[in-house]
Amino acid sequence: MPRTWARGEDALPVAAGAPGHAPAGLAIERTGVDYADVGVVTDGAGVVVVETLWGACGARRRTADGSAPGDSLRRLPLAEGEEFMRAFGPVPSRRLGRSLGVNNIPPKSCSYACVYCQVGRTTHARIEPRVFYDPDDLVSEIRDKVRSARRVREDIDYITFVTDGEPTLDVNLGREIELLRPLGVKKAIISNASLVWRPEVRERLATADWVSLKVDAANEACWRKVNRPHRALALGDIFEGMIEFAKTCDGELVTETMLVRELNDDEDHLRGLAGFLSVLMPRTAYLSVPTRPPAEPWVEIPGTEAINRAYQIVSDRVPRTELLIGYEGNAFASTENVEEDLLSITAVHPMTEEAVKELLEKAHADEAVPRRLVEQGHLMRTSYRGKSFYLRRPCSVGAS
Repeated sequence: MPRTWARGEDALPVAAGAPGHAPAGLAIERTGVDYADVGVVTDGAGVVVVETLWGACGARRRTADGSAPGDSLRRLPLAEGEEFMRAFGPVPSRRLGRSLGVNNIPPKSCSYACVYCQVGRTTHARIEPRVFYDPDDLVSEIRDKVRSARRVREDIDYITFVTDGEPTLDVNLGREIELLRPLGVKKAIISNASLVWRPEVRERLATADWVSLKVDAANEACWRKVNRPHRALALGDIFEGMIEFAKTCDGELVTETMLVRELNDDEDHLRGLAGFLSVLMPRTAYLSVPTRPPAEPWVEIPGTEAINRAYQIVSDRVPRTELLIGYEGNAFASTENVEEDLLSITAVHPMTEEAVKELLEKAHADEAVPRRLVEQGHLMRTSYRGKSFYLRRPCSVGAS
């Protein structure tokens, strides 16, 4: 049986090697993020599996002498030539116009494991905000992306913190928004609202011009089925935190509810949801459906009758209710490096085959680019509801 070392936040094994290095004899080529917490598993034959706590990537490596490595858990630097893209776009947004995305959380660290998530299953559940990146480095990368977009006359309406996980897990979120103010672009945060019960999280959210909070469920049982939250969270605390935030929010507060067939689209549940939203009273209550490949393949869009019922019930209690039930379109921006654009956009925002073709035409790029990226293991191609999509692989690792 494989021996597995703990992968939790609270009790991690002490690494055997020198700081900043892999254990003796263990070769690790890529981790897929700037720094990755790495755990080691051995099958007794000297084969090890290296897995990040933040992302769903791994690399199989054999120790130099064929023996099992020592207990290890380590922060390893990104391999030379590997890049985790933290700013992407601009991309078309159903709510924000032209949005430059910011991925301030390494993949896939989240407080939820939503069944419909477009960027895959949560690989590391956490609820404690922490430092992930140096704020100055992250903001410098965003500034570079803004300058690149402006050089090719791409409009940016919002800089949006929309991540592979939950953006409020970043303890420096508020500081990053403050550092971005000189750019003169509005800031938005798309949050699952799971940490809004924390006063310090509400303070960080309040620095943004536009905040979207997720409300997929009106009761605990439904919430656990749809959002599959961290075991330490409680829906009542989250609702109380949302109401407190709404009282002091100076920016625009909206909510988004993802409707999933036979999970949260029945009439009784929708009436409970509408009741809470009428207390919160967001500027707009958005009702959406999964339009991209979900984390769980069994997830389905509710029928037309159910979607209309949801709209009628919610709009009766919240004056401004809108449906988000269509694909945003193909107006993705090309800056100055089409391969980088494809990889950075598809890391968070799966693109249809048609959207990729339009991006390539706009950049006067070779049509073989996506095929080459698939062959190299950087992109993957999938289908959902009759459409072909391109998605960024969580990381790229060499062959064993």
